[in-house]
Amino acid sequence: MSIHFPPAFEERMKTLLQDEYAAFAKSYEHPSWQGLRINPLKIEPSRFLEMQPFSLKPIPWCPTGFYYPEGERPGKHPYHAAGLYYLQEPSAMSVAEAAEAQPGETVLDLCAAPGGKTTQLAAALNGQGLLIANEIHPVRVKALSENVERLGIRNAIVTNETPERLADRFPQFFDRIVVDAPCSGEGMFRKLPEALDDWSVEKVTECHLMQLDILEAAALMLKPGGTLVYSTCTFAPLENEQSIVRFLEDHPEFELAPLPHPEYFSPGVPEWADPIKPELAKTVRLWPHRLAGEGHFIARLRKRADAERVDRMSPRKEKKAKAGVAGRKEALGAWRSFAAENVPAIHEQLQDESAFTLFGEQLYHVPAPSLDLGGLKVVRAGLHLGTVKKNRFEPSHALALAAAADDAVRSADFSADDPDLQRYLRGESLPHDGSGGWTLVTVDGFSLGWGKQADGQLKNHYPKGLRWL
Repeated sequence: MSIHFPPAFEERMKTLLQDEYAAFAKSYEHPSWQGLRINPLKIEPSRFLEMQPFSLKPIPWCPTGFYYPEGERPGKHPYHAAGLYYLQEPSAMSVAEAAEAQPGETVLDLCAAPGGKTTQLAAALNGQGLLIANEIHPVRVKALSENVERLGIRNAIVTNETPERLADRFPQFFDRIVVDAPCSGEGMFRKLPEALDDWSVEKVTECHLMQLDILEAAALMLKPGGTLVYSTCTFAPLENEQSIVRFLEDHPEFELAPLPHPEYFSPGVPEWADPIKPELAKTVRLWPHRLAGEGHFIARLRKRADAERVDRMSPRKEKKAKAGVAGRKEALGAWRSFAAENVPAIHEQLQDESAFTLFGEQLYHVPAPSLDLGGLKVVRAGLHLGTVKKNRFEPSHALALAAAADDAVRSADFSADDPDLQRYLRGESLPHDGSGGWTLVTVDGFSLGWGKQADGQLKNHYPKGLRWL
């Protein structure tokens, strides 16, 4: 494998790395590293390793992250469909780890698609608190929403907004914010050849200016005492050290905080910024010739606890509360009837009536009932429970994936290598004996989707768009 770098990029990297450039260039002869991150919302890593579905080696900077060899295909395994893990480039796992999110906090992933960092932050929150995952691009936000669903995340809201719109709505609202900023993608040249084709000197400058705008919005949304993690997958000092210098000059209420794993991560280089700030050595660079992963840059910033506070905008809930009261009452009745009969454990967990929101025929359980989302482009308002049709409730795929096997009254379990499971994933109905009604289909005890038992048949309700070909 050989990569031909753009001449301007190659010249810059030779200047920056000097004696290390040869090792840097040689690292691109190695295939890109493959990784997966176990989803502790579904399974403990120790139990997953006991199941041994793949040949895994630990990723040092992520306790739930593992390398897998090039020949294996975990994306084609039923455990992937069940949300037991997320496929993620190993270096990228360092970013959400740097945020150190804690259960119960309010967290924002500002540039979130396709969802690697969102799902990692959700695991850290462990179902407690609020996670808002935002993606500005309408196509990419769909993949983000699907990954939130697949990993069974209940306390996430997915939005499709500009950072500026969110900053206007949520001043000083979040405990932690992750900004995995759009960048020139230099660190992904080995993994994504299209990043190499798309690179230009002009793009580096454009990304730098965009990053400053995004950071400005993030600064407005962070609480005093909060943590802001900024990352890119590029080597360009203009997008890394220089973006941080510019931000710190404009925001004296922020300071850099050190990051762990010095045995793997190299310090940022103060001399690569103008003006030179020694504290830039607290940022880190992940170099492909120094570790088993692609190129990344991370800075962790803290907002001083005595930073000037900004009052939140006055909530606009009254109009929302008055809208569709009758339809909502009917929807709640349909849900209660379904849940009591089919998933009584979840029925008991979701008792706060103010947390239910109806969008047309779609019923959601929202993680922050008092939050004003009016006027925002909301793709996923929380846990999608299902569809209400004339007092009949049809459960969503999201509800299946958020449920544990023992949450359901009826379940049908298959082993990962059972031909009938492959048939289910292809959308076929199965011969199956059991009591009639909605049935949670599981793989080795982990929820996968819905079926409906009737007359010796398990009718297939696996979503058409997810079926295996």
